[in-house]
Amino acid sequence: MADIVFIWYPKCSTSKKAKKWLDDHGIAYTERDIVINNPTAVELKAWHAKSGLPLRRFFNTSGMLYREQNIREKLDAGMPDDEAYGLLATNGMLVKRPIVVGDDFVLTGFREADWERALL
Repeated sequence: MADIVFIWYPKCSTSKKAKKWLDDHGIAYTERDIVINNPTAVELKAWHAKSGLPLRRFFNTSGMLYREQNIREKLDAGMPDDEAYGLLATNGMLVKRPIVVGDDFVLTGFREADWERALL
């Protein structure tokens, strides 16, 4: 298996569950704390392109910052992608987590079936 980067927030229960899943399945990865080492706009743009997912899937929609900054309304109003990457790059708490980045895939959030397809 290729090099996997696991981007997570150690205090997040979903991130902890995802980390345990990787460990339980013997999947090697490089760990990255999303708050200490937030993704850059360039990384986010590349991951978005590789993921095939809508850009909204990279936002932590249940987070306090997302609600406080009325980001849903901004996205609904047609925020350009480059502006969205820039916004996400300002604070790791805005970014959906965990994220798994592989050579030819990117997963956001922890949905076990998706992870099995991509990683096993």
